[in-house]
Amino acid sequence: MHRPLFLRILRAIQREDDYFTVRCDATGLAGLGPLQKVCAALRILAYGLPSDAVDEYIQIGQTTARDCLIRFCRAIISSFSERYLRIPNHDDIARILSVNADRGFPGMLGSIDCMHWEWRSCPTAWRGQFCGRNSRPTMILEAVAGYDLWIWHAFFGMPGTNNDLNVLHRSPVFDPLRNGTMPPVHFTINGTTYNFGYYLVDGIYPNWPTFVKAIRHAFVEKRFTSQPSRRVVERT
Repeated sequence: MHRPLFLRILRAIQREDDYFTVRCDATGLAGLGPLQKVCAALRILAYGLPSDAVDEYIQIGQTTARDCLIRFCRAIISSFSERYLRIPNHDDIARILSVNADRGFPGMLGSIDCMHWEWRSCPTAWRGQFCGRNSRPTMILEAVAGYDLWIWHAFFGMPGTNNDLNVLHRSPVFDPLRNGTMPPVHFTINGTTYNFGYYLVDGIYPNWPTFVKAIRHAFVEKRFTSQPSRRVVERT
């Protein structure tokens, strides 16, 4: 993680929860610093560690590490949910369409893809339904990401035995479009006007009007950008 991003997160959660400041006990001794608490929470989230495994590096107890994790997640959601944990609004859609049109993809809302995350602590009784193609228990994350790596849709938790199509049929990605809450999208290609955007996908996805499949073996130079644009989810 880059230092400016870490400091931005630190300042945001300090404004949200004074637990992440230096506090003194009844005897006047200073307690744990904010860097220790934030690093403990980040290590647990990044590496999937149990709360008693961060003591070796952070010098923080099991109960305190668990409290840091819980309060850190609550502070992050409270501080950043209004900006990042939402669907794009009218201004976002206009900006996304403008940038993608300049890159050669008019009407594209983003790239949708599924990632398999290994579940090392999967209970033995569940291993059968979560073991996918690599014979290890995994969970699937479906995400939509834009050119700026903003993930504005995430559907996580499907067993690894499913493929991208099974996940898509259970995903709420098109709920805003079906409910009429998605901001309108209008663009014209070859004289035809379209009233909904599309997502760049790989070959396994169905031939729906909302999907455009990337060209794997492009022979025209301008088509080479389709595969890198589709892989923004993997980069994120």
